[in-house]
Amino acid sequence: MNSLTLYPAIDLRDGKCVRLLQGDYAQETVYSEAPLDMAAAFVEEGAQWLHMVDLDGAKEGKRRNHSLVTQAATTLDVSIQVGGGIRTERDVYEYLSHGVKRVILGSAAIAQPSFVSQMLRQYKEAIAIGIDARDGYVATHGWLQTSSIKATELAKALVEEGAETFIFTDIASDGMLSGPNQARIAELREATQKQVIASGGISSLNDLQALQEDEAGIAGAIIGKALYTGQFTLREALKKVTIC
Repeated sequence: MNSLTLYPAIDLRDGKCVRLLQGDYAQETVYSEAPLDMAAAFVEEGAQWLHMVDLDGAKEGKRRNHSLVTQAATTLDVSIQVGGGIRTERDVYEYLSHGVKRVILGSAAIAQPSFVSQMLRQYKEAIAIGIDARDGYVATHGWLQTSSIKATELAKALVEEGAETFIFTDIASDGMLSGPNQARIAELREATQKQVIASGGISSLNDLQALQEDEAGIAGAIIGKALYTGQFTLREALKKVTIC
């Protein structure tokens, strides 16, 4: 059975911990006015990683909630990966130099391919590629735009540039508690033969088990709404995917 790393999600908007429905900024639910307290609670439950997203940054194309991310990285005993609004080498350097373990480049993979190639060469495993897809095609700019590029085609091109880790989000599943799009996730893993972290739609412990048992070898899962709405706890999820 595969090892499955769990990444509780903390999505930041206006300094708060929120969730969006299918990436729609107009369909926002605020779950905490104190994101750092939420992060600390996940660490207390046993989180080894946190997945943090600057939603304002993703929409505006520049970091907005970075101080909360770096504060979490410097005060909590946990590894953090972060995405949203990262467009320059300074953005990448600022996060990594403040203890963030992995920086996610998403929209830039299409808008700034030479920049992404440079970051992969320079920072190697500290760079992850976030591929958000709608019907198999890459969506960018906080999911507000859908490109004509297939997710698998983009991923294979980035493997050639040195990408080792992909975070795949199926937008139709995100925030819906309808189960992850396992077929799309496995398709990306098979196309790249690299580490693929699943995001979107996880609603039950059985969803996590199914990802763990997938023959494609899925590396991890990001969990958001299911934790915030009490479908299960992080502690229960970690126990479910523990390999004895």
